[in-house]
Amino acid sequence: MFDLFSEDYDILGAFWVTVQLTVLSAIGSLIWGTILVAMRVSPVPVMRAFGSGYVNIVRNTPLTVIIVACSLGLSTTLGWTLGGDDFDESGFRLAVLGFIAYTSTFVCESLRAGINTVPVGQAEAARALGFGFLQVLTLVVLPQAFRSVIAPLASVLIALTKNTTVAAAIGVAEAALLMKEMIENESDAIFLVTAIFALGFVILTLPTGLLLGWVAKKVAVKR
Repeated sequence: MFDLFSEDYDILGAFWVTVQLTVLSAIGSLIWGTILVAMRVSPVPVMRAFGSGYVNIVRNTPLTVIIVACSLGLSTTLGWTLGGDDFDESGFRLAVLGFIAYTSTFVCESLRAGINTVPVGQAEAARALGFGFLQVLTLVVLPQAFRSVIAPLASVLIALTKNTTVAAAIGVAEAALLMKEMIENESDAIFLVTAIFALGFVILTLPTGLLLGWVAKKVAVKR
C-alpha cells in the first residue's frame, strides 16, 4: 500500500494546478466568448463571418489537437513562451490559452441562445431611443441573456474542469498527470488511485453545479 501523504505524490498540489487552470481558463473563456457572440450578432458581415467561422471550426476540433498545437506550434515552432522561460510555467500558460480558445466557443453559443430569449421588441425600443448596437447589446440584451444561461454556463464550467486533464498531454503537472504517474508506480493500487482522483474531481465539480444551479433559479428572468 502506498502512502497518500508521501512527498513523492503531491495530490493537493496537483489539484491546485487543476483549479488554477480552471479558474484562469474560465475567466478568459467568458471574456473571449462574449466578444465572439457580439461578433456573431453584429450587423457587420465581416465580423459575423469571422465569429461564425471561428466557432464552427474550433468547436469541432478535438481539444487535444488544440492543446498540442499550442505547445508545438506556438512554443516549439514559433518560440512563443508567453513570458515564461521555465518549461512548466510556459506549458501552463499555453494550456490556458488552448482552453480559452476552445471553451469560449461553447460560452459563445450558450450566450447566443440566451440572446434569442430576449424579446425583439426590447432591442427595437432601445434603437428607437437612439441606442447604438453596442449600447443595445451591453445595456439591454446581454444582461438578460446572462441571467437566462447561467445553468448552461455551469455545464460549460464543469466540462472545462474535467477537460483540464488534457493538459497532461503537454506535461502540465495537474491531477491527470500525477494520476498517470501513480498508476505506473503503484500498479497494485490502481483502483484506489483511480477512486481518489475521481473523488477529487467530484469535489471540484459537484459544488459548482449545485451553487450555479441555485443562482440560476434566483436570477431567472420571469416571462
